[in-house]
This record gives sequence, C-alpha cells and structure tokens, in this order.
Amino acid sequence: MKNKFGFILVKPQLGENVGACARSLKNFGFSKLHIVSPKQSWPNNKAKATSVGAYNLIKRAKIYNNTYDAISDFNIVISLSARKRDINKKHISINQFLKIIKSKKKTNFGLMFGPEASGLSNDDLSLSNFVLQIPTSKRFKSLNLSHSLTVICYEIFKLINFKKFQRDSKNIQISSKGKISSLVLHLKKLLEKKGFFVPSEKKHSMLMNINNLIYRLEPSDKEVRILASIISSLSKKNINRNWQLPLKPYKHSSFKYDKKT
Repeated sequence: MKNKFGFILVKPQLGENVGACARSLKNFGFSKLHIVSPKQSWPNNKAKATSVGAYNLIKRAKIYNNTYDAISDFNIVISLSARKRDINKKHISINQFLKIIKSKKKTNFGLMFGPEASGLSNDDLSLSNFVLQIPTSKRFKSLNLSHSLTVICYEIFKLINFKKFQRDSKNIQISSKGKISSLVLHLKKLLEKKGFFVPSEKKHSMLMNINNLIYRLEPSDKEVRILASIISSLSKKNINRNWQLPLKPYKHSSFKYDKKT
C-alpha cells in the first residue's frame, strides 16, 4: 500500500532539507521521491550527508523540470500549505485527508511540498485536488520542509499499520481484577502488620488511595507476580511510613550497594 504514495518536492532550496526528507521517507517505509527543479546542483553532497542511511532514495529520486510532469503518475494530488490560499480548492484537515485515503484504496496519491522560503505558488496549487494545512500554533505556523513531510509520513504510516498495532496490543493479556485484588489484599495485610495505618481514623482514606493507585493499572499476570514478590521482599524490612520523594534527584555516585560475597 505504501507504493501508492509519492512525495513531490517543488523547487527545494537546500540539499540538507531534501536529504532529511529522504531519511523520513525511509523511516516510514516510503520510497517515491519526485523533485522539481532543485535550486542546488543535483545530486549534491549536502543532501547525501543529511539523508544518512537513505541515500539510495536520493539516488533513485526522479528529477523534473516542471510540476506537470512530476505529478503525472498520480491520480490525486494533495498540496501542503502553511496558510489558507485565495484559490478555488477545497482545504482539508489531516483527518479528512486520512478519510480520503481510506475511501480510495486503488488510488495513487501525490503529496506536494513547496520551496522552504515561499511555499507552493498558486500555479502549483491549481494542479492539486486538495490543499492540506498541518495545524500549528497561530503565533508561528511555518514548518520546515522535512518536518511537514515527516508529519504526513507518520499519519499515513499510522493509518496503514493501525490493525497491526491493534494486534500487537491484544497480545498483552491484562491480569484479571481477581488477581489484582489478591495482590492488594496481600499488600494491605502486610501494611496492617507493620502498623502503617496510623492514625486509625485515616485508615479508610489510605485504603482508598491504595485502591485508586493499583486498580487503575493494567498489569499482565507476570507483572502482578513481580509486584507480589517485591512486596513480600520489602515486608522483611522496616517500612518507613514517612518517606517522601526527594526534592533533588539522587546522585548516582551517592548510591551505595550492599556488597555480597
């Protein structure tokens, strides 16, 4: 499905940005890169330096003299713009963009990005089906070329892999409330034995706080067993009921380990 998406850079000014774009494309499994009239000579060492392990995408990138030819392989072209334009094109949000992708499964999409300084011209925008604006702070809307491309790559990647992420999360079996209750009961008995619930009139609220803390967790059976073992181990030591979080983080060098022979 990722072969359905191509990324078109129109008149990019800096080779470094093109290299960073190639790196992001490879991060998310995309490979189609079309470049229209790059300002600097092509290919160049600056693009190679910032592409890191994605230089193969730089070498395979298709170079065009005009936008018409660069978009010719795509059925739908979506232009990226940091601002709304006075042009007869539908402006869409990222969510609307993702809905379009889901509704047109046999469609080749071209994502078009403009020069760093000025963005796409109205002439280039006129060749697209939609104009997409990435939501940013009103005080500073303009994104770097590679950053805006990365956001779009991530959103498409997330959509394509959504079911995979769901399957992965389902593989983690959350422990039953019955097992968690056994853990909590074990903890409460040990705390009671150690005289933790002082003063007695606050015992109920302290128990409620323990419940609130532990029952909102979603541990696996293995994690419940680990917690139970930790609690049992700590019960052999004196519990400091007045312990508080330190105001300053501990220095690693000040932490002393018990030497065992």
